[in-house]
Amino acid sequence: MEKLERVELFSSKKELFSILLLFFLLFIFTLLKEYYNYKEFTKFDSQLIVADVLRQYSKTKELKNNKTKIYQVLKLKTQTPPLNFYTTAPISLANYREKRVLLELFSGDITFLEYLKGFFAYSTILQQLPKENLKEQLLKSLERIHKQSDIISLYKALYFAQAIPSHLQKKFSDLGISHLIAISGFHLGVLSTLLFFLIKYPYKSLQKRLFPYRSYSRDSFFIISLILLGYMLFINSPPSMLRAFAMLCVGFYLYDRGVKIVSMQTLLLTFLLLIALFPKLLFSIGFFLSLAGVFYIFLFLIYFKDKSRVWQFLLFGFWIYLMMLPYSLALFGNFSLYHPLSILWTSLFTLFYPLSILLHFIGLGDMLDGILDYLINLEPHSIELHLPYWTLIIEVVLSFVAIFKKEALYLLLLYTLFIFIYSIYHVT
Repeated sequence: MEKLERVELFSSKKELFSILLLFFLLFIFTLLKEYYNYKEFTKFDSQLIVADVLRQYSKTKELKNNKTKIYQVLKLKTQTPPLNFYTTAPISLANYREKRVLLELFSGDITFLEYLKGFFAYSTILQQLPKENLKEQLLKSLERIHKQSDIISLYKALYFAQAIPSHLQKKFSDLGISHLIAISGFHLGVLSTLLFFLIKYPYKSLQKRLFPYRSYSRDSFFIISLILLGYMLFINSPPSMLRAFAMLCVGFYLYDRGVKIVSMQTLLLTFLLLIALFPKLLFSIGFFLSLAGVFYIFLFLIYFKDKSRVWQFLLFGFWIYLMMLPYSLALFGNFSLYHPLSILWTSLFTLFYPLSILLHFIGLGDMLDGILDYLINLEPHSIELHLPYWTLIIEVVLSFVAIFKKEALYLLLLYTLFIFIYSIYHVT
């Protein structure tokens, strides 16, 4: 039987223009709503708000009289309206990290752009508030299972999208595995696959006896998407996971209707939809990094789809590493000889992540602590290697041209390979 060919998302420029106009109107409506929330938020010079402390660290500032001032910086997040902001506090302030506090926030000088991006505001913490809920109980259970604070922080990041201490951030950046720690589309893919196999056999058994007329693919997607949606809301919808969940929903909707999903049009549609609904994502680096990751996955599949599965498996990890390396160096500037091993560690993580979840469910959550302790205590002997932003602009331009010209793809490969060799040269 001849296989039906899937159709493109937009069959004409008129359809493309119509959807762009629709998303633009939705974007304007959402932006007006955000502006209304902003005016309400800044109506008074100060107000009482409840926020969760995501990070708390000390900072030193040089004063004009050759003296230094040491103070604390806190990153906080509110639930209603959902806002991320920074504030400062005296060095004597108690540790409120991962606590919920009531504070007086002085919001009168915040601009609308700062409101969207995430802002700084002076505040006074009035008291700590109780924070007993299911999420807190689960976080405390991790603290009981694991003995080392760094491993506890790691699991909190992996399962609940909690911020990790700055020393761990730098360590994972040096090792090139920051993308494995921050919950993203990669984790969503692993969870989706795990749920698919968990649901498959019980569903098939019920389907055969009770509802043989139902579509397994549609029903399983509905069940999996509901579970993932609940999980995403439970961990406060990280931007990278929000992007991945939107792509999952859009992708299945289009696939179910015979539309080609491994397409830049699909990625564009998802990007425009998310920006139209959540304008604050325009200021999220994590969101754009996750989009870049999917872009290069699609570019790989478009150009190497005719290769054997073995070649695809061998080339894929190295391709993604090369493509994302300039982003890592331009934005974070850390590199070490362990950095390229992230290709291997990313593959191993697809086994570690579901296994760690299973072990926690059966009461053996600390079984892998020795491996994590070894990883955390590695000394990568990294160097600071900041690429200028124009090097990243060159890659972005080559990447977009590569959508239409295969010659640009070869130039892109050579360019990123040169940056890789340049990085190795500087670290040896």
